[in-house]
Amino acid sequence: MYETIPKMLQEIQMKYPDTELQLWKDSQGKFNPTLYKDFYQEVLALAAGLIDLGVKRGDHIGLISDNRREWLITDLAILSLGAADVPRGRDAMPYEVEFILSFSECRIAFAENKEQLHKILALKKNIPLLETIIILDPKFTLSESAKISGIAIHKFQDIFEKGQVLHKDKPKLVEKEIEKGNSSDLATLIFTSGTTGEPKGVMISHMNFLHQVDGIPKVVKVMPADRWLSVLPVWHSFERILQYVIIGSAATIAYSKPIGKIMLPDFEALNPSWMGSVPRIWESIMAGVYQNVKKESHLKQGIFKFFVSVAAFHKKLGDMILNRMPQFRRRVYLFDLLIAIIPFIFLFPLKKLGGILVFKKIKKKLGTNFKAGVSGGGSLPTNVDKFFSAIGITLLDGYGLTETSPVIGLREMAHQVPSTVAVFPGTEIKIIDEQGNPVKPGKKGVIHVRGKQVMLGYYKRDDLTKQIIDKDGWLNTGDLGMWTHKGEYAIRGREKDTIVLSGGENVEPIPVEARLRESEYIDQAVVLGQDKKYLAALITPNKEQLELFCENNNIPYISSEDILGIIEVKELFNSEINDLISTKNGFKSFEHIFRFTVLDTSFEVGKELSAKQEVKRHTIQDLYKKQIKELFS
Repeated sequence: MYETIPKMLQEIQMKYPDTELQLWKDSQGKFNPTLYKDFYQEVLALAAGLIDLGVKRGDHIGLISDNRREWLITDLAILSLGAADVPRGRDAMPYEVEFILSFSECRIAFAENKEQLHKILALKKNIPLLETIIILDPKFTLSESAKISGIAIHKFQDIFEKGQVLHKDKPKLVEKEIEKGNSSDLATLIFTSGTTGEPKGVMISHMNFLHQVDGIPKVVKVMPADRWLSVLPVWHSFERILQYVIIGSAATIAYSKPIGKIMLPDFEALNPSWMGSVPRIWESIMAGVYQNVKKESHLKQGIFKFFVSVAAFHKKLGDMILNRMPQFRRRVYLFDLLIAIIPFIFLFPLKKLGGILVFKKIKKKLGTNFKAGVSGGGSLPTNVDKFFSAIGITLLDGYGLTETSPVIGLREMAHQVPSTVAVFPGTEIKIIDEQGNPVKPGKKGVIHVRGKQVMLGYYKRDDLTKQIIDKDGWLNTGDLGMWTHKGEYAIRGREKDTIVLSGGENVEPIPVEARLRESEYIDQAVVLGQDKKYLAALITPNKEQLELFCENNNIPYISSEDILGIIEVKELFNSEINDLISTKNGFKSFEHIFRFTVLDTSFEVGKELSAKQEVKRHTIQDLYKKQIKELFS
């Protein structure tokens, strides 16, 4: 295992100097390559420029920016000097930026553009140590902003060019600093999104990251020059570890965005092998497929649904034959084999026909080299998992949290067991009940993890660190999990999210919400009911699908804002919710949704949703007090 991330880059660029590391768009939208050898020189030059600015080992450097080629150069330059970056995306709220930069004692911060510069400058009085801001955007000109409150403002390119001169004069200056680095050095301070309160600074070391760089190739075979489409926020630990895995594998990062009209053309242009993603991206792709199908004739819709159901059943039969069924209850493999083998053979021609007539067109949108999507930031909904596996697109479900840098579970490429993840290499997992006893397979408990990817702790919060990591090094994830009889495990909700009804019944909202989102008419759902007699839900609609529903059923409406008031639409939501959350679908009677409200707006990242697109429950409780009160009145 490499000792530090810069040392890894140093070695890889020597072995693969002419391999593309980055593919980035210019102002005309054309992709341009940066080779490993050239990228390494860019890192050395910027690092030399930072030395000239006074950056030293142990410093914390703010990095407020979304994904772009300069982000990774900056990250590696900071780490090369033994400093640590403090990253956040450009959608961060001002109070978050203020807290992060002040609490982590940043003297220097990088800002993506003019907008981020002014956001930080407006907060200066509450960030007393901040002295310097460096703007990444090459279009920024210094004339656009004056020096304010003693803050020195520099362009990225200016620091870079000064560094080039210094590096030329002292070619070993930065590499001597790289050599000083060791695995226990702090690499980054990632502040949690604060879904349950004040953000906490997660301290992640080089060893925390590199443990996964070493382990992921044992589960997912990434080859040199494989292309990864990068669409997730790079400040978050999931995309961050993927970028280090890419470098460690001598693969290529191609920058895109998680927006269909940008991402899908980039797939066609780049023909990537991999993409890191969150479940919401695949939900959107699936919804888009079904939306396009709905525009076809009833015959074509019927053919599509038929082949999807055949492919899904055939996939299940194949899992039975290959002994890949999730065994939360023991299964007898011989019975599975005998039951599945004949219908599997019988349905094979239909499955192949569906691939030619239907699925080939869908898969073509992801190119011809696509191996798999690696999904994190939440478990894949069952219907999404089933749909893509049925049509032949591999999604590898992962599990982790910022405090574990982040990966502690990942579905194996060579042995894909649906609805589960495998224990990550070099990691210990235990699932225990309220008394601290290990649970048996098929029973829920709280997941605890121990391994080299577990964070150093929370910055300046030893009290909170001791609450989550015990004296033996076990970290309490706060997530509920369940073992299979074969050693995989599944996520079953959040311990703290558990709703306790007034009758004492415990309800995990996440599985209920995930099932509700299976409706093509429901975009997001939040289940409520703590200390109440029944469950209720806030629903955000998919207005495009509702408009299509009205058109297909000849229901007149004036504008999209009027749709939610139409009686047929109200009945549609009622029917969808009652059908999805029903006893026949495995839900207990007290888990049924008794009342619901359909909101007329969508949830937004930075407001109701965290950067990982997780629901911020406490925020929603405050924002929708009136609607929630009416649900339980």
